[in-house]
Amino acid sequence: MVFRWHQTVSFMVALLAPFVRAGNVTALTGTWTTKANTVFTGPGFYDPIDELLYEPKLPGLSMSFTDDGYYEEAFYYVISQPSNPTCPTALLQFQHGTYEIASNGSILLYPFAVDGRQLVSDPCTSEESVYSRYSQFEVYSGWDITIDDYRGQYKLQLYKFEGSPMNPMYLVYLPPLMLPTITMNPTASATSAATASSTAKAKSRLKRSFENRSKTDAIKRPVIDGIFWWYIGMIMMIGGGGAFLFLQRHNMCE
Repeated sequence: MVFRWHQTVSFMVALLAPFVRAGNVTALTGTWTTKANTVFTGPGFYDPIDELLYEPKLPGLSMSFTDDGYYEEAFYYVISQPSNPTCPTALLQFQHGTYEIASNGSILLYPFAVDGRQLVSDPCTSEESVYSRYSQFEVYSGWDITIDDYRGQYKLQLYKFEGSPMNPMYLVYLPPLMLPTITMNPTASATSAATASSTAKAKSRLKRSFENRSKTDAIKRPVIDGIFWWYIGMIMMIGGGGAFLFLQRHNMCE
């Protein structure tokens, strides 16, 4: 009997692959941020009570997802102007709402239109920043989650609508660090008693959210977590099994 150890190893990898891929869906839950690690969703970026957007130390992107279909995003861009490099434009954007993972693997983001906010600062055009509502439906054509070899963290790679990759993001909080997943700024046209009651409850929840911002149960993820060692264990197991089969075959041939 001839032992084909390389085929056995390939079979073991194929056997484990569905479990790794299946984890991608649940692993989307949490707060993700880009490499600078300075932009995070939650009350540290946007204050819906006082209508304030807080400028982080460095540009970046942060997105949060819940298990039950809610999302939040915080963008901070600095756009250089080739004609005048000394006048960069700063752009802060906040949105939240619901999301859906389509059958083709794309992610659809449906914002709460009345809650989105944008702050644009162009020092060479105006001394004052422009603060306005912002609402933009978004589609990401694909996504995948892997372990970053260097950082030892979950890495989320999103792909824009046309397929180009965005800057990767890394898992930093689990459960996600987010504002309440409700409409926080209902429009003035809603006048019914039921809506007024809902608005009062929403404001109360927002107030408690900000009072307890330092008491969040969101836990910042370590640079190297358990899933990293799980992968190491699988690699060692597969490597050890392959070595054992190789030695068995070698002994039988002698």
